[in-house]
Formats: sequence, structure tokens, C-alpha cells
Amino acid sequence: MEIIVAKTAGFCFGVNRAVQHLEKMLDAHTSQNTHIYSYGPVIHNPQVVEHFNNQGVTIIHTLDELDTYPPGELLIRSHGVSEETIKKIQERGFTIVDSTCPYVKKIHRIVEKASLSGDAILIIGDKNHPEVIGIAGWAKGEVIIIKDVDEIDQIQWDKNKTYTVVAQTTFNVEKYKLILKKLQKKSIRVIINETVCQATVERQTEALELAKKVTKMIVIGGKNSSNTQKLYEICKSQCKDTYYIETIEELELNVFKDSDIIGITAGASTPKNIIEEVISNVRNAKF
Repeated sequence: MEIIVAKTAGFCFGVNRAVQHLEKMLDAHTSQNTHIYSYGPVIHNPQVVEHFNNQGVTIIHTLDELDTYPPGELLIRSHGVSEETIKKIQERGFTIVDSTCPYVKKIHRIVEKASLSGDAILIIGDKNHPEVIGIAGWAKGEVIIIKDVDEIDQIQWDKNKTYTVVAQTTFNVEKYKLILKKLQKKSIRVIINETVCQATVERQTEALELAKKVTKMIVIGGKNSSNTQKLYEICKSQCKDTYYIETIEELELNVFKDSDIIGITAGASTPKNIIEEVISNVRNAKF
């Protein structure tokens, strides 16, 4: 049996940065008696979220919830939030620790500047994803959100407008290219900003190539993690025996054989220790 682990598996820069910020907040909390909050789960990984919950971090899901807690330090996770949300958090007396990924912050600036110039904003991404919700919140005018090619023909385009295009940083790269290709065939003026994170491009490309040459593929990550779901879809398209798990407990080791070549990748919110545990158990399994 051969095991090939993707080089890009695990925490991305933005996620690692947010986790480190929260750890520093907790370290300071021990001596300052400050209430620590996170606006949404710090990352889409249940094990990490539970760890921080046990350390005393309270997750805030809505602005209304802020009224039920005493003010303290509140982490803005890597997904970022809207400008209005930041203002309302500060108005309630909370101190913000902004952990918005710099690549997401760049999109906020693009959207704000373009919309102030009169452009309509076209976001390629999942309208329900917190990153996309946050991006849309920096626009001062019209916002259109799409995630599938066929949605392009459902929109009433205005030939007199300029559409500034941005994408969710973790969007499926191949899907993104198809959308842009069709969009550019429309008789409209578009300004395209390449905002899919390079780490996402590398992770998805590596997963695609790895899935092509293995007999079985394991994708590790939270079931509510958008980027991990995309990795699973990509791997499944190339390797029918692709398994999507959060932890080793979900993996049935008896599906593997000594003759298998097993590929392993993981989402941007998957801790190193969980990846290592899966590798160790698969490698030491008795077939």
C-alpha cells in the first residue's frame, strides 16, 4: 500500500492567522478577566471550535445576541464581515480583533471603491457563505451574486453599466473559469478582478492531479467547510472511491487493500493533528 499526502493539505494562511489571534486573546484573558467572543465559529472545524469553547470562547451568531452578553473582545474570523456589522459591534461596546484574511480584505476594498464609482458589483460565490455576505456588505450600490454558469442568462444585464467582478476566495477554480468565459461573451462591460486565493488554486489543482493517479482518495475536513466540500467534489470527479471524513472515527478502514494507492488531502480548516491521525491509522491498518 502506498499513501500520498497532498503538500497543501491543512490550515491555510488566513485560517492559521485567525486561530493564532484567538489563542493570543485567550492568553491575555487569563490575567485581564476579559470576556472573549468569536463572531461565528473561528473556522469550519467542529473539533477546533469545541476546543476553544472549552477554553471559554463564546460564539456570537447574530448582532442581536450581543445584547445578551457583557462587552469584551470579539474576534472577526478570516471570512470577514460587512462594514455595517463592524460599526454595530463597536456601538455595543465590544473591542474588535480583526482577523479578516488579507486576501478577503483586499476584495472589500475593491468592492467599496468600485461601487462608489458607480459600478455594479458581481460576486461569483455562494450567497449564503459568510465570506460572500461580508463582501456584499461593502458595496454601496447594486450587488449580483451567482455561483453557476446557467444563472448568467437569468440576469437582466444593463449595457450602460460597468460590472466589477470579484470571486469568493475559495470558489471552485474550474467552475470560476467557465463562468468568466460565458460572462465575457455577453455584450456588457466587465472589469474582472482575480480574487480566488492562490492557495485555493494550488490546493484544488493538486487534489485534482492526485485523485487522477490513486485508487482511493480521502478528503479530511468539516462537513460545513465550503472549501473542503469543493475538494471532495473535485476528487470524486476523478476517483470514484473518494471518502469525505471529519475525523478518523468516520473512516471504515476495511475498504482499503494492500494493493491500494491512497491519496490524502484536507481542507483549509483541518488541523495538522487530525491529518496526522488519519495517515497513521491508514498506514498501520491490518488488511
